[in-house]
Amino acid sequence: MRLGVRVGQGCAGILDSKMRGLSCNQLQFDEVWGFIGKKQRHLGLDDAAELGDAWTFCAIDAETKLVPAFKVGKRDASTAQAFVCDVAARLKGRVQISTDGLRTYIDAVDKAFGCDVDFAQIVKTYEHDHAQHPERKYSAPQMVSSEKIHIMGQPNMELCSTSYVERLNATTRLHIKRLNRLTLAFSKKLENFEAAVALHFAYYNFVKRHNTIKCTPVMAAGVENTFWTVAELVERAQ
Repeated sequence: MRLGVRVGQGCAGILDSKMRGLSCNQLQFDEVWGFIGKKQRHLGLDDAAELGDAWTFCAIDAETKLVPAFKVGKRDASTAQAFVCDVAARLKGRVQISTDGLRTYIDAVDKAFGCDVDFAQIVKTYEHDHAQHPERKYSAPQMVSSEKIHIMGQPNMELCSTSYVERLNATTRLHIKRLNRLTLAFSKKLENFEAAVALHFAYYNFVKRHNTIKCTPVMAAGVENTFWTVAELVERAQ
C-alpha cells in the first residue's frame, strides 16, 4: 500500500508538471462518485471529515481525449471552484466548456475564466422508478429528456455534450476497483484514494493507446511524442 501511495503521488507530480500550456478547444466536465471508509449515510458525528462521499471531478478534451486535470473532494462549491481554477491555469487560449446541470459549475467557471470562455450546460432528466421495474435497480437509469442551456460566451450548441466525459467515467470505474459499484474494494484513507486516481489518469494519458486517435492522449495533444510503458511510468513516478 505504501508503494502504491508513493507511485500515485509521483504520478500526480508528473501530471501537474506536464499538463501546462495546453491548447484544448472543447472541454467536458463531470464528476464520478465514490466513498472513503463508509458511505455518507453511515457517518457518525465523530467521524473524520474525509470519510463518506468522495467525488472525482475530471475534465476531458473532446478532440485529443486528454484529461488535463482532476480533483477529489466533496460535491460542493469549494471543490468545484478549486477544480475549475486548476483547469483554467493549465490552458492557453479560449475554450468551449460543456458540463452537466450542476449549478456550482456556473459560479466556478465565471470566477476562473471570466469573460474568456464559451460555456453551455446540458441538463438531462432520468427516470428513477425501481418500484415498477425492480430488475433495473442496479442498471443505468433511462434518460427521459435533455436540454442544452447557453450560460456564457458564444458556445457552439451543436458541440455541447458530455458524452466523452461520461464514457471516461465508465473507463475510470473499470480501471479503479475502489470505484466499482457493489464492491468491498473501497479506500479507507483519502491519501490512498487520491493516489489510485492519480495513477489511473497518468496511465490513461501517457500509456493507454486510444483506438479513435491511434495514440495516447498526450501524443495527440503534443505534450509527448512517444508511447510510455507502464514500467517507464512507474520508474518516473518514484
